Amino acid sequence: MTAFLPRRRRRQIIWAVTAVSAVAAAAFSLPTYLTGDTSASRIPLDPDIALHYLSIVVHALPASLLLAIGPFQFAATLRARRPGLHRVLGRVYMVSVVVAAVVAIVAATFSVSGISAQIAFYLLSAAWIYSLVQGYRAIRQGQVQLHRIWMIRNYALSFAAVALRAFLGLGLALRGPFPSLTFADIYTTSVWSSIVVCAVVAEYFIIQKTITPLVRKAA
Repeated sequence: MTAFLPRRRRRQIIWAVTAVSAVAAAAFSLPTYLTGDTSASRIPLDPDIALHYLSIVVHALPASLLLAIGPFQFAATLRARRPGLHRVLGRVYMVSVVVAAVVAIVAATFSVSGISAQIAFYLLSAAWIYSLVQGYRAIRQGQVQLHRIWMIRNYALSFAAVALRAFLGLGLALRGPFPSLTFADIYTTSVWSSIVVCAVVAEYFIIQKTITPLVRKAA
């Protein structure tokens, strides 16, 4: 029992940090794209393509929604006490991911941040949709544990948007001691770093949640 409580407390802390940072990122970003002011965009825009800004706005709306919903879908209390609400939020989350991922492909096509960033966003969108489909298939087949595994992966990709802001902040802070760094360099590196780090962290949690308990039982 004493060994269980620390793990439970750690999970609660991780959940709280994830939820607060996700909701904060959504609340911080969304108002920017509701004004229609292209100069306020936090993503470099192609001034010759009006659809670029529009695609980012259409992406930001569902992306902000799913960021805020995601953490609560992993709350065991909500799943146990309000399964109906869990399913409703799950459907809203699914639709939001599909819309955000498809529009992200359009936005990436117009990106002025270089081919490397474009490829990163294409791969992210593909993995986003793939993991969502796998999670949906698993729950339809009654494989609850597999469903949770795939949705951990999916939300990790969603959370890459939060990590991107953190890496961008770090990169911009490094421009002082390293003035040769360009914004394009920082942005591209931040995009790839956010995706890779979030994916690796997700796999770590999956291993801790599935494989580690099996190893303990076998021992």
